[in-house]
Amino acid sequence: MSDDFGSIIRQARKDKAYSQRVLAKLIGMDFTYLSKLENNRADYPPKEDVIRSIAKELELDQEELIYLAGRIPKKETALLKEYYKSMPALFRKIRENPEFAAQLAQESEKE
Repeated sequence: MSDDFGSIIRQARKDKAYSQRVLAKLIGMDFTYLSKLENNRADYPPKEDVIRSIAKELELDQEELIYLAGRIPKKETALLKEYYKSMPALFRKIRENPEFAAQLAQESEKE
């Protein structure tokens, strides 16, 4: 299974034996938009609250889906605003140094 946003929600929906229409009705969205999301053809990523509704209904990790959809969770937005000037340097260091990236990931899992 692919691990992109659309593939994950499509597979989870099928695992629950929901049609697109049923899932869309449960979360209060149009089924045609859900179809676009599942096929990664939406013109824009869904809003965070929509992603959380999908995740909750399909019993998926909300934070993972938010990132896969290309959204930044609201709680991280405050951090970005505070540290936006140093972020490019951090991303460059992560990209250039896989060991540093692995260490950051390891530390974040401890929390």
